[in-house]
Amino acid sequence: MKKYILFVYIFYFPIESAASEKMWIYFTDKDNSRQNITLDGKAIKRRQKMNIKDTRYDRLVTQSYITAVEELGVIIHNKSRWLNAISVTATADVINNISALPFVEKIEPVAIFKNNKLNLSDLQSFRKQSITDSLDYGFAQEQIEQINCQTAHQAGFTGQGVRVLILDTGFNTERSVFDSLTIIDEWDFINNDGNTANENDDHPNQHNHGTLVFSTLAGYDPGNLIGPAFGSEFLLAKTEDYPNESQVEEDNYVAALEWGEQLGADVMSSSLGYLDWYSYCDMDGNTGVTTIAVDIATSLGVLCVTAAGNWGTAEPPPNPCDTLYYYISAPADADSVIAVGAVNRDGDIASFSSHGPTYDGRIKPEVCARGVSTWGVNANSDSYRTANGTSLSAPLVSGVAAVILSAHPNWTPMQVREALMMSADRVDAPDNDYGYGVIDAMAAIDYEVSSIEGNNVPNEFSILNVYPNPFNPTTTIRFTVLTRQTLLLQVYDIKGRLIEKIANDTLLPGEYTYTWKVSGLPSGIYFVQLKTQSSSITQKITYLK
Repeated sequence: MKKYILFVYIFYFPIESAASEKMWIYFTDKDNSRQNITLDGKAIKRRQKMNIKDTRYDRLVTQSYITAVEELGVIIHNKSRWLNAISVTATADVINNISALPFVEKIEPVAIFKNNKLNLSDLQSFRKQSITDSLDYGFAQEQIEQINCQTAHQAGFTGQGVRVLILDTGFNTERSVFDSLTIIDEWDFINNDGNTANENDDHPNQHNHGTLVFSTLAGYDPGNLIGPAFGSEFLLAKTEDYPNESQVEEDNYVAALEWGEQLGADVMSSSLGYLDWYSYCDMDGNTGVTTIAVDIATSLGVLCVTAAGNWGTAEPPPNPCDTLYYYISAPADADSVIAVGAVNRDGDIASFSSHGPTYDGRIKPEVCARGVSTWGVNANSDSYRTANGTSLSAPLVSGVAAVILSAHPNWTPMQVREALMMSADRVDAPDNDYGYGVIDAMAAIDYEVSSIEGNNVPNEFSILNVYPNPFNPTTTIRFTVLTRQTLLLQVYDIKGRLIEKIANDTLLPGEYTYTWKVSGLPSGIYFVQLKTQSSSITQKITYLK
């Protein structure tokens, strides 16, 4: 039997000049009197474990600002609560007029990419084998066993109780591999409707990539293909336009992420990346719009997984700020994301898998899974094929993340991230090809994650996140102050010795971020303590050189 392999690569090119351009319009503030959005009950429950009671991210963009911009002659595409911004198409003259408005903070281009996908029409399909009554992974046996997910399934963890958001090109859910899955909702952010399958004006291959990714993550067709998270619930977002000449824009990504978080997503999976208007020097965890959105989603309790990218065969550029080829791109550079590299059946890194580090020196990718000859379903028939790319390794890790959350529903995104990294097969020697190595689902479930220790969580404040964790050399500490308090933020070593006093300030109610950079300390476990005169909480963190 011959095997046919599809190489899935994504290439990026600058936007062509035109009379009108697509831009982000950022506003200076929000109208605090506006009513917050209505959250799905599952989103409320997810936020409760993060101790989140109220956040400005739930307040809508100020309508009077939107109206004033619209009256200048723009086309509005997306409105982002998280960024406090809107994406618009407008001429240069109109953009200049908008920049003069007193409530406009800044204006930036919307990053895009164009992809170059191979023609799939000449691929032959593998015929279905007989379906057995046992949990027979069929073609997916090797890719499941490589990440030890079959052991987690045997223990009863299949992603049940977990809601997964998938961002991709579209989805043909009429394939039998999806028959038993629970799809909660879907939305097409390209055509602005509730249909993520191909529509009349779509390219015939529009939904191919998303269908393949979905099946790899969660398909259930015993004897042919079973993905890691077949017991989960799903939110499907169509954000990527297939044809080579169509622009795929980051505002769709942000809109889909906000939509999914509001509807209760616990895990987000994407195989997209953004380059135009960015260079490697922007891959610092704080610049890319999708990078910022991913960090916000994580702070709200959504675990985010993304593909590292497929341009690892390029040579490192002499001036890295000239290009992103060879390196990862946004949002894989996010502090809180799990960026996924690709390996083959033997665990060797794929030649195309993009490399780290981030521009500020953090190890990337975080982990790896199989992305060479990875199995999934054909979008237009009940048959199966292989494909190559970090687009396929990422959904395997997303699926395992859902499996871990079904075993530990109270774990935060950063605890799941820590468990995946610290139980991977290269944890003792992580690098910028493999990250921490190939994941092990059952070992991650059995891992003892860092937890909040000390007094009960006080009413005056709460820690939202300490990330990345593990880290090298910098970690970010985010917390919310609920009442005016004098707070002491400090770090201790495992023997209880004070290492550094990060802050000792009187703070008003709000969200705060501090950064701790290690210098001259050995690898090991440390403790971040946030305290007032009456109470404290302590978070365990791990520093790895």
